[in-house]
Amino acid sequence: MAGDREEPPQYTRYRARPRLARHAAGDPQGPGSLGEAQPPGRRGGPRGPGLPRAGWRRWATRKRLLAGLLALAVAWITLSLVLFLVSSHFERTPLPTDVAGVLDPAGYPLTSANNILVLGSDRRQKNSKEPGAETTGFGRSDSIMLIRTGGGHEARLSIPRDTVVEIPGHGLQKINAAHEFGGPALSVSVIKHWLDIPINHVVEVNFENFPQLIDAMGGVTYTGGCIVSRLDGGFSRGGFTLRLRAGTHHLDGKQALALARTRENLCAPGETDIQREEHQQALFTDMKKQLLGPSSFFRLPWIAWNAPPAIISDMSGTSLLGMFAALAITGTPTTHVLKPTGQITLPDGAEGLTVSEEARRAAVAQFMSG
Repeated sequence: MAGDREEPPQYTRYRARPRLARHAAGDPQGPGSLGEAQPPGRRGGPRGPGLPRAGWRRWATRKRLLAGLLALAVAWITLSLVLFLVSSHFERTPLPTDVAGVLDPAGYPLTSANNILVLGSDRRQKNSKEPGAETTGFGRSDSIMLIRTGGGHEARLSIPRDTVVEIPGHGLQKINAAHEFGGPALSVSVIKHWLDIPINHVVEVNFENFPQLIDAMGGVTYTGGCIVSRLDGGFSRGGFTLRLRAGTHHLDGKQALALARTRENLCAPGETDIQREEHQQALFTDMKKQLLGPSSFFRLPWIAWNAPPAIISDMSGTSLLGMFAALAITGTPTTHVLKPTGQITLPDGAEGLTVSEEARRAAVAQFMSG
């Protein structure tokens, strides 16, 4: 019957809208709007509560960047340590075997107090044309310095090379002659008995390879008075001439070597051994400052490779690393010079410097307490 016929079902038609287009157009019904319900815990998008998607991407990118930079820094330092140890094994010049017999035992240089004797020899290369230069044997010690480091200790004591002491078998002599008579072993023996202190290690500066280390560091800065010196006879004899006006200068490897080995400053003929020691200390202080500066981080592998050849020592590569780490941690203490209290004329007519027992004991007490 017509009245019993079923009516067709009613449908409501919906049209899907592009969400991205609506969102870009500012549609209040776009995703994340108040007009569209968000599942619990998903406020602000699927990345986390309250953190917009773009902000999360920036945070994740920054985190990955920092992690990558940290990984590169660790790899760079590790490479430098490996290069240092390899260079120490193959490129470093060892000391004569008799040195071990006169050294006193000590713990690891990073964690235990160590007294280290640092020497620089005035021996020149065999092709040197410098008048009076020594090209054979050990040579006299151009610079003599004691460093106390490790376990939180920091002290430096510089001994003028013209200081007169008793050298067994040779009588009264300038202290730098001990190195010429018996090498580093006799230097250690004389100095530790004269000062009555233990000496645990020896480090000699290998001036032949010293310029390469300075260049690897990017040079050093020196501030001081006028310097004019002729290394190995100067330019006119195939050597090197250093000319520095009073003030601040950035030195390359050859210039730094000439400054470190300057025995006679033609710009100031009246300079004493004390002033020469001060020039050297200013140079070595800036070397440490340069090594700890941010620019050295990018040069670290080159510095690590060139450092061991510039050192002659009884210490192994790992002990040298401990020494450098201890020096870096303790900062840069003032270098005290063992100042003379008098003068003496030696049998050969040379003038030497004397230090009273009282002055010597006071300097040693200050050094050992550092």
